[in-house]
Amino acid sequence: MHNSTELAAGAWRNWAGNVTAKPRRSASPGSADEVAAEIRAAAADGLTVRMTGTGHSFTPAAVTDGVLLRPDRMTSIRAVDVAAGTVTVEAGCPLHVLNASLLARGLSLANMGDIQAQTVAGATQTGTHGTGRDVGGMAAQIAGLELALADGRIVRCSADSPGGGMTAPDGSPVNLFDAARVGLGALGIVTALTLRVVPAFVLEAREEPMTWSEVISRLDELTADNEHFEFYWFPHSEGCQTKRNNRADGPARPLPRWRYLIDDEFVANSLFSAICRLGSAFPALIPQVNSVAARALGSRTYSDAAYRIFTSPRRVRFKEQEYAIPRAALSDVLSEVRALFQRRDWRISFPIEVRVTPGDDVWLSTAYERDSAYIAVHVFHTAPHEQYFTDVEAIMTSVGGRPHWGKLHTRDAHYLTASYPRMRDFLAVRDIVDPDRRFGNDYLRQVLGD
Repeated sequence: MHNSTELAAGAWRNWAGNVTAKPRRSASPGSADEVAAEIRAAAADGLTVRMTGTGHSFTPAAVTDGVLLRPDRMTSIRAVDVAAGTVTVEAGCPLHVLNASLLARGLSLANMGDIQAQTVAGATQTGTHGTGRDVGGMAAQIAGLELALADGRIVRCSADSPGGGMTAPDGSPVNLFDAARVGLGALGIVTALTLRVVPAFVLEAREEPMTWSEVISRLDELTADNEHFEFYWFPHSEGCQTKRNNRADGPARPLPRWRYLIDDEFVANSLFSAICRLGSAFPALIPQVNSVAARALGSRTYSDAAYRIFTSPRRVRFKEQEYAIPRAALSDVLSEVRALFQRRDWRISFPIEVRVTPGDDVWLSTAYERDSAYIAVHVFHTAPHEQYFTDVEAIMTSVGGRPHWGKLHTRDAHYLTASYPRMRDFLAVRDIVDPDRRFGNDYLRQVLGD
């Protein structure tokens, strides 16, 4: 996957190309102190401030017409404490750099999403997650945060010091830590974070095609019996591809290089890109192509260092919507989504992705206090998405679904305040740390209100 792209005259766009920004000015600070200085300078000029990552959000979460900060000079790993099981890393460190560095020290993240191109701060601030029976998303693995606040102060907070010394006007402590682990950049600019890590481990991946009816009938079994389970359904077909990842004794037995190049690079990227382009030109072919693709998928079993199993290369650009729904509703919701395809004249080439995570205690985590299932729908980056995403979204919201903060949705502050039991607490913290909305933008006005 590619990083965000700089356009002419200092403009910025995200990876998918569906979001652009024209900031008044851009800067690449090299330290927390320099971030704080940029915030103070922006305040003096009456400008808002946002920090982008690598542009992998499909929402305009990072957009600003004020000062756009890029974290490309804040990428170092500050400290690794093997005994405590923690790593402290600067905001702009790409996940692939962190993963390789941890493995070299015999350590690993316990769980993560399926790409590793994002920055550590960008991934956690938007609630990036993976799939897991026992371990939640990345924000649930945060042990501490360093933030530059709207007044230029640098604050460090943790589970042991959730306010970082800050208090509310009435003298009560401020729980900045629980609010800021998934903070959308609304509370301050994350300059570094400390993550809990575990000893490095090997995962065995077992990939196997199944029919729709088999997956649906075995959902409870597959999610309960495997540490990490996910599957993809090919619309307009009966075909699904399942992936079960479980810890295994070493040594690692990765795919042969030739098999990786054929399956993961050629088929999953080069060939799939060609199929998407063909589908864009001739939509009527998509159902037949999906059926052939679903039948062509084979079984394979391999093992490797955990992050190499969790993540895959994603070079085909797309737009995405993803909702977290109550885990207990998954089977019924999937059946409703499938029924939509029978009622609508859609031609969707991208598989629908399904994952699960346990509940957590992060205020704005999509899995806050409930075991969750995630349903993600995609379209090729040049394809229209509005009707497809709108109709699927209606099903997700009918069961109290929570949209991924970095993926396309239409939910507003009224809906989201009802969806998150701690949203009002989050907004109260925001009023204390950023009363002038120095870090505001249109997206935050949509999801958090004024």
